[in-house]
Amino acid sequence: MDVPRILVVGSFSMDLTTTTGVFPASGETVLGKGFTTAPGGKGNNQAVQAARLGAQVTMVGKVGMDSFGDQVLAAAEKAGVNVQCVLRDDHGASTGIATILLEEDAQGNRCNRIIVVGGSNMTLTVEDVSFLEKDIADFDMVLLQFEIPMAVNVAVAQWAKQAGVPVMVNPAPAAVIPAELLRCATYLSPNEHEAAALTGITIRTEKRLNKADVQAACDALRRQGVEHVLITLGENGAALGDDTGLHYLPSVPDVPVADPTAAGDSFVAAFCVGICAGLNQVQAMDFARNAAAITVSQVGAQPSLPTLAEVREILDYYGELDFPRQIIDELAAAAKK
Repeated sequence: MDVPRILVVGSFSMDLTTTTGVFPASGETVLGKGFTTAPGGKGNNQAVQAARLGAQVTMVGKVGMDSFGDQVLAAAEKAGVNVQCVLRDDHGASTGIATILLEEDAQGNRCNRIIVVGGSNMTLTVEDVSFLEKDIADFDMVLLQFEIPMAVNVAVAQWAKQAGVPVMVNPAPAAVIPAELLRCATYLSPNEHEAAALTGITIRTEKRLNKADVQAACDALRRQGVEHVLITLGENGAALGDDTGLHYLPSVPDVPVADPTAAGDSFVAAFCVGICAGLNQVQAMDFARNAAAITVSQVGAQPSLPTLAEVREILDYYGELDFPRQIIDELAAAAKK
């Protein structure tokens, strides 16, 4: 087996997380419980996850000429991501940041409020990434998200389609998607909230998941030109809609949820690695849901993203399908060469 070659064009950020017992009201000051920093950004998270699962990953994006930029690049490189094509903004834009207020009550229940500042992510231009037009054919899959300018996503997707390279578009955060991007998307992977924002169809989950809503949302997106729609549904699992129908898998059972941050990034990246390694779509969903289960069971975004060995182990217990584990073993062997 050849090692999957994945290109991620997307965002870098530094996550600044403050934990408190109560959110401050307007004009109020409260004492916090703790503070942490960790590399993040949807593109960066997906690149790191794909690398930890054995793929050969190249990341393209832009960071600032600051210490946060140094730190996020060092962390990605340590995870095995090729960051040689990442640009540094020399016009004063800072590396993107996410300020996260995490409220934790006495029972351990958590909720958060997040402010994202795009910084250098939003200064990335089509000209910056124009070298990809001739290089993109070297990859097996391209991953895109919406934390960079939409014009960059459109250009990269068009180059990939012209070269016959599959494109995964993760439409997060939700935004109006240009028709030309939808036509280039092999896979579109919103969560249930993003799917509702894109289609106007609410996916009901009271008591149990309403699969008719999922089907309707998939159909609405496919009518816009997308080949395969992969909707992540949190604790309700995931569903993939295409010409063969709706394929649904529940989430891994009995997983203690410590922190859901980056679960979607883990799922999307793992799905792409699985497809590139030779799994069929449902098998890749199974691989991805097990990777995401590990992610939610641990605290932090990138620190919780699992390795291939960890996913291989959980598959032995929770893999619901007749899963071709030899493909995972071959992927692990190829990655070590």
